[in-house]
Amino acid sequence: MKRTHLPLNGLRVLDAAARHLSFTRAADELAVTPAAVGQQIRALEDMLGVVLFRRTPKGLELTDEAGAGLDALRGGFLQFEEAVRAMQQGQSSFRLTIAVPRDFAAKWLHHRLIGYAAANPEIRYTLVSGDNDIDFTEANLDCAIRLADGPAELEGAVIGPAQFVTVAAPGYQGDRRIEWPGCTRGKDDTVADDSTVMQVADAGLGLDAAIAGFGSVTVPYLLAERDLTEGRLVAIDEVRPSRRAYWVVAPTPQWRQKKVRALVEALTAA
Repeated sequence: MKRTHLPLNGLRVLDAAARHLSFTRAADELAVTPAAVGQQIRALEDMLGVVLFRRTPKGLELTDEAGAGLDALRGGFLQFEEAVRAMQQGQSSFRLTIAVPRDFAAKWLHHRLIGYAAANPEIRYTLVSGDNDIDFTEANLDCAIRLADGPAELEGAVIGPAQFVTVAAPGYQGDRRIEWPGCTRGKDDTVADDSTVMQVADAGLGLDAAIAGFGSVTVPYLLAERDLTEGRLVAIDEVRPSRRAYWVVAPTPQWRQKKVRALVEALTAA
């Protein structure tokens, strides 16, 4: 019989019924009705062309045909269990590969991961620089972090508030601007005009330039929060809502991994 035609449900029912020599107790183990057990056994007998059980005054009895295959059947189920454990071990391995914007890693993720790593000392991390077009399969990623207006076609959870803020060094009084691709002034498009004194590659470089006194920069609040708290920057206007926030995302198979779910819970905790 071809592997694709193996009646696995029926064989599982046969194993339970043979161990208990009772359709009722087999049904209890499998969380089905005794009638369903009987139907599976009859269907298996029809497929195999043999009788598997006989009813006797003493109760249910295995036939010789059923007994002849039982050891191999149970050995096969043990191998299935070993295969499942091996796959689960791989899925719950102690390594996380994360694609993340460099500025987010430097300004927020590293600090958050310190606490998570202390609580989970067995985990090893691989961080790769990633953008919204990264291929999960080719990069062998567990998850990615993106600045976006949603998870798109992936599973996802938002990290922190969807807010932007304009910041500058304490005491800065000028009107010079630092711009980066995707920065906003309450709008959705990149803004650059005569007040732009510096253009940088990302928001993290913009924050560093602002700390150095080059001017003000508008960035996701999450990125500026630490510098604001520690006094390296001050907000020069109100924090305002945005369509975009940082999202941790992954395709459904990766998202279901225990190690990814635990990381997501840690990253999205208040």
